[in-house]
Amino acid sequence: MFESTRKRIGQLDCIVVDGGPTPECVVIICHGYGANQEDLAPLSGEWIDILGEHASKYRFIFPNAPHSLSELGMPFGRAWWPINMSRLAQMVEASAFDELHQHSPPGIDEARVALSDLIIAACAEVEEKNVQFALGGFSQGAMLTMDVALRGKTPAPRALLQFSGTMICQADWTEVVRERLATTFVFQSHGTIDPILPFSSAEAVRDMLKDAGVSLDFHSFRGPHTIDVDSVLKSGVLLRSLSVD
Repeated sequence: MFESTRKRIGQLDCIVVDGGPTPECVVIICHGYGANQEDLAPLSGEWIDILGEHASKYRFIFPNAPHSLSELGMPFGRAWWPINMSRLAQMVEASAFDELHQHSPPGIDEARVALSDLIIAACAEVEEKNVQFALGGFSQGAMLTMDVALRGKTPAPRALLQFSGTMICQADWTEVVRERLATTFVFQSHGTIDPILPFSSAEAVRDMLKDAGVSLDFHSFRGPHTIDVDSVLKSGVLLRSLSVD
């Protein structure tokens, strides 16, 4: 039976789920805009089932984003950085994808520092000297974790999970992706009828990774802005590889 606790790690409040008493693999998963740490925490149970006998080696961490959205009518909603949703919708409707892809959101630098600090602290808590860590997120959380993997002050993760993310900071990301993700395996999924972050922008991320020679499993599915069942299964199989490398 796995154990769930709540604690502050670095600058962020987190839900921590241990698959066993002596974890050696750390998996950090970031929620999307308007959600909170509770949103993706149930994935830990599904992944633990997939991991089977390897589950005892894993610690799952689900951080709460730093910005409250209560003033926008979402009392439990959080954000990694503020988003002008109406402007985002306008760009998508107008197919202004170059503007979206080049956009460097105000607040992303602070979010990157906060998540990098969490990764450092979380890995330091694990007794295993050669701790492996995976990083991932959904929507805005996917954008942040890609940015941390590429521009954070930590080593790149062994695995990077991108659920319904998009291309931002394109010039900065493209410049460093080949070097930073040389030993990282990326799982990326996106719905082909996503009305919020268009599928074509996910393809832009995919193409950036492929052009840089990054190991990638790209999974498309006919669905909206969500994580489908196959994404959970495929990402769980990838996570299992961390304990057998």
